[in-house]
Amino acid sequence: MNYQIQSFAEYEEVYKYSLENPEAFWAKIAGYYKWSCLWREDKVLDWNFNEPNIKWFEGGKLNITENCLDRHLETLGNKKAIIWEPNDTNEATRTFTYKQLHEEVCRFANLLKNNGAQKGDRICIYMPMVPELAIAVLACARIGAIHSVVFGGFSAASISDRIQDAQCNIVITADGAFRGAKQIPLKSIIDEALVSCSSVKKVIVLERTKGDIEMKPDRDVWWHDEIVKVTADCQAELMDAEDLLFILYTSGSTGKPKGVVHTCGGYMVYVGYTFVNVFQYQPNEIFFCTADIGWVTGHSYIIYGPLLNGATTLMFEGIPNYPDAGRLWDIVAKHRVNILYTAPTAIRSLMQSGLDFIKGKDLTTLTKLGSVGEPINEEAWSWYHEHIGRSRCPIADTWWQTETGGIMISPIVGLGVTKPGYAMFPLPGIQLVIVDDQGQEIKGNNVNGNLCIKFPWPGMLRTTYGDHERCRLNYFSTYPNFYFTGDGCLRDSDGHYRITGRVDDVLNVSGHRIGTAEVENAIDMHPDVIETAVVGYPHAIKGQGIYAFVICKQLPKDEVNTRNEILKIVIKEIGAIAKPDKIQFVNGLPKTRSGKIMRRILRKIAEGELDNIGDVTTLLDPEVVQDIKRRRL
Repeated sequence: MNYQIQSFAEYEEVYKYSLENPEAFWAKIAGYYKWSCLWREDKVLDWNFNEPNIKWFEGGKLNITENCLDRHLETLGNKKAIIWEPNDTNEATRTFTYKQLHEEVCRFANLLKNNGAQKGDRICIYMPMVPELAIAVLACARIGAIHSVVFGGFSAASISDRIQDAQCNIVITADGAFRGAKQIPLKSIIDEALVSCSSVKKVIVLERTKGDIEMKPDRDVWWHDEIVKVTADCQAELMDAEDLLFILYTSGSTGKPKGVVHTCGGYMVYVGYTFVNVFQYQPNEIFFCTADIGWVTGHSYIIYGPLLNGATTLMFEGIPNYPDAGRLWDIVAKHRVNILYTAPTAIRSLMQSGLDFIKGKDLTTLTKLGSVGEPINEEAWSWYHEHIGRSRCPIADTWWQTETGGIMISPIVGLGVTKPGYAMFPLPGIQLVIVDDQGQEIKGNNVNGNLCIKFPWPGMLRTTYGDHERCRLNYFSTYPNFYFTGDGCLRDSDGHYRITGRVDDVLNVSGHRIGTAEVENAIDMHPDVIETAVVGYPHAIKGQGIYAFVICKQLPKDEVNTRNEILKIVIKEIGAIAKPDKIQFVNGLPKTRSGKIMRRILRKIAEGELDNIGDVTTLLDPEVVQDIKRRRL
């Protein structure tokens, strides 16, 4: 961790050097890791953004699990690597030291090989948030198989699409999963998915819920039966820096899943560096990321980033409001958590539950907080800072994407200024540009436009699996010679960055560009408002009107009065041009199980296309959609 930045002045110095000497900068960072063979000195980076073609540390040989596990054994072998907190408060916590985790990963790697897995195979992982999920991910990387983790709430059709796209030959799953008060029948869902997946030859099943399941002879095997057949001796497969490490599917503009590809060397260097710097991780701190490993946040900041730095990472099987809204704070107190990294959706949900669930909870061990997944509105930021951080814990409001591999813009906690709602600063090596709709760079401060990146970084995606042209079209064709993030961005008078929302969520109202996130932030300032989602809809005069779906602490008794109060706040915060044309009070918003608001559905409702909503089965609560449709203005 001797590449950790120690002050804001050092950040400015390092950032300047990283722009002037990017290859030398990243080569130095990479040198802190264990390589079996170094890359050629003239091959730190080979790139162009037209094809696109990006290669980092080409010719270098390594295995990421040796850097996550083996190299720590001598000095940190008895240190806790993973702490696991179960869904059920009556179930025992489980912990794994680095030595124990290394042994379990090696055993499962041998189990995979016994069941036909080879280097280069694609392996689908569809599991609950248990330690065996992390073990399975690392075991795949140990033998050079490419893991493709699918969040344990997706439907059979969604899983089938992903398995077919990657042509996976092995699936790792469990009999079921616990999530709050619910049990999710993972194995039954996998069975349904595999009806149309002829590539899968083996299914490895972990016993978790002990529910009744069907085991298909010659295909399905129990984890516990197979693990006793192997030893804990498994040499790590030698991988080239540009060999595939994992595929992670993310939504695209079409219905077809989009498999984002990350490679071994560059991803390792980038997530290791960003973890230790953004969170200013110190030895013996407990790091708690509340994400699911089914999403990129869990890959990068539950598994790889912390373990690369010899950290202790806490995994949580449950949900923030089960058995009550104090669960996260109970976990912080129980395990004496130092760093908490969670989503604005979770924060707003817990805000709604009130302060009684925080009273009496010992949060004194917290030193740093983080936010991830979407721009955090100012009210949630302030609540998080005041009531969870007790006004003494700096907040890293991080911006990044599945495609970027790791955090790109963030305050380095404790080393500089922060502003509510601002991601603040690009990390060293990240060359941001803001461009207009014609792709011309907008220089200077107090400007806004489309956020692009003009130079590669090691953690970036290399392609979309099996469809490189889609990668080019999605990310590199809109603005030639730039990676286009798809997000709008404001750079204020101080040079600080604020993400204003997806560009397709930017409204054009009477010729004025208005970010939905900005309007939502203003509406959320109303004392009775819990959460807001804003979309555009066709307007005969303005081109686009603004439709706001608003959750209040309770449905207003006087809707007209509450609407007027909200309009006054929006006018005050942004201006009359940003006034919502319609404000619909709702009981909930259509969200995926990861907490993402499905604005596509809200746009359809706002546009009146009530019979063309599309599939809602993957939502956390599909009934919410029916309720919103009934209340439509």
